[in-house]
Amino acid sequence: MTGVRVLVPRAGLWGSRAAALLRERGATPVIVPLIAYEPGEPMPEGLARGDYDWLVVTSARTVGALGVVAASTRIIAVGEATATALREAGLPVHFVPRERSAAGIAREWPGSADEAQVLLPQSDLADPGLASALTKRGLAVRAVIAYRTVAVEVPPEGRTPVDWILVTSGSVARQVAAQLAPLPPGTRVACIGERTAAEARAAGLPVDAIAAQTTLEGLVDALP
Repeated sequence: MTGVRVLVPRAGLWGSRAAALLRERGATPVIVPLIAYEPGEPMPEGLARGDYDWLVVTSARTVGALGVVAASTRIIAVGEATATALREAGLPVHFVPRERSAAGIAREWPGSADEAQVLLPQSDLADPGLASALTKRGLAVRAVIAYRTVAVEVPPEGRTPVDWILVTSGSVARQVAAQLAPLPPGTRVACIGERTAAEARAAGLPVDAIAAQTTLEGLVDALP
């Protein structure tokens, strides 16, 4: 990948890690934040008291907003990246669905659904379908906005040509489409997973590579 320029769409720790991995492979990272995050609602006090039987976590970003989680509460992670973030925060992971998606959580629900209390912290942009599907199973679901996603305007220097753009979420895909499309000839798009690839296509972007594992390392490995 020597000399290959790769747009990294997030700053902070994630962006720094992505840049380091790319440099190890000889690529040139170009960090251009397209989204940022703002705090959402505080977590219910009942999360620390043990009022919830289950905590469903659908993104690694949510983990930092959780605070204290009672030891009696069982935790579901949507995929390995989220599970890793939970474990790194000192929280156990009791279940990860085989189908790494919100639909997988609903279909593969691991316990009794009868009147179980579920806390579902999500982004303000999250699809309400998971809460609806769990409610239909008989679960008592409380959805909370854990964080809000906001767009970041791309500065002129961020519009320099690149060979690849990393797309890590549907919100990133939509910002690429809104601020950088039409993409110059030769600029390709790599998505962190199948779900993100579907959202990128829905936003009108081409998808040239999809990570086999929904992790930062998997995304970088997807680049030829």
